[in-house]
Formats: sequence, C-alpha cells, structure tokens
Amino acid sequence: MPMTPSPSAHRDIPAATVSRLPTYLRALHSAAARGITTVSSGQLASAAGVLPTQLRKDLSHLGSHGVRGVGYNVARLITEIARALGLGRAWPVAIVGMGNLGRALAAYSGFGTEGFHVVAVLDRDPALVGEQVAGLTVRPIEDLPALVAELGIAIGVLATPSDGAQTAADALVAAGVEAILTFAPAALALPPHVSLRRVDLATELHVLAFLRASLSDLPDVGVAG
Repeated sequence: MPMTPSPSAHRDIPAATVSRLPTYLRALHSAAARGITTVSSGQLASAAGVLPTQLRKDLSHLGSHGVRGVGYNVARLITEIARALGLGRAWPVAIVGMGNLGRALAAYSGFGTEGFHVVAVLDRDPALVGEQVAGLTVRPIEDLPALVAELGIAIGVLATPSDGAQTAADALVAAGVEAILTFAPAALALPPHVSLRRVDLATELHVLAFLRASLSDLPDVGVAG
C-alpha cells in the first residue's frame, strides 16, 4: 500500500536552515555515541562548522532554545531535528540509472541507517534489465507506476547520463513520485509541486579548484626580523 508523506509541522523553516539540520544531527549523534548528554551552542556550532549565532537561530525555528548555562539536551534535540526532517518513518527510494554511480548508490549502506531504503533500481537499457544490483533486480522504466503503487516509493534518485535525465524525471513524476534527487548535470523542467535537489559533483570540484587556486595565489607573509 503506498505510503503518503504526512504534512510537516515545520514547513515554515527556511530552506537554508533545513540544509544545515542534517549536519547538526550528525554532530549530535557523534556526541551521543561518546556519552555526551548536553552540549553548548558553541560546542555544537564548532562541530557543525557554523557560528553559534547561526546555530541558535536555526534551532529556534524548531522551538528549541536550550537552557542558559546548560546548553541543549542531546537526546531531545536529536528527536526534534529528526522529526523536523521527517525521519520518523521509512522512506522508500527508487534509483534510476544503473551505471557505475547508480550501482554505488544502491550498494551504499548508509541510506538505511538514516531511514532511506532503496527498494527499486531501474534502467532504460534492456541489456541491464534483469541484472542483480545490491540484492535487487533491475527493472525497466516502464515498471515505475506499478512499483510506486506496490512499494510506496516516495523519493526518486536520478543517476542517469544528462541526455536521459529529463525522460527519467518525467517517468518518475508520471508515476506519482514528487521528490527527486538528481546527480545528472542537466537542467530539468518539472511541475511546481515536485521537490528537486541537485548534486553536481563537477561544480563542487570547480569550487574546490577555485579555492585551492586562490590560496596558492596568496603572497607569502614573512616574519619581521
């Protein structure tokens, strides 16, 4: 039976804040694993790589303000952030594109620990259909409507070449998937109600190259004698 995402109680949280919440959550899980039960805004901000003022502002959107002189209760804050991110339920995921990237994503065990479960893998190449990838049988794109209805697929991941990304995205939308993560370096035209996130590895490498080149251009600062 399809699993329909319940409306979030935190739809008014700014997108920039939402993008930082997973980082806070990882830092809190790390603290909890070390037996830490309370953490100050400064400690958590340092672990997350943000300013304490930014952290406090972000967490205020959850209604969490900590206790002056004590800080935040780690377990409670983990629960609050997880609830805001919709991690209180399992999210069935389909990956479209069984090239090297798609296969690596399908085999990544970290998704399951975060509540995201890859339940279907698909490809438009008939030569790949029927293969086993990470314990799943590769299905043709045409099977998407049936798989969404049967497995309640809520999120689609595009790991296709750029020239096939739009077709694959259209197939996901037509099947009823309204949240898509794409690794394809292509602009996608989707209906307004569909949530789209892009992971552009080439762009991130360009940014790193720019930053590295900028550092290399800095003049050496000598020590006055």
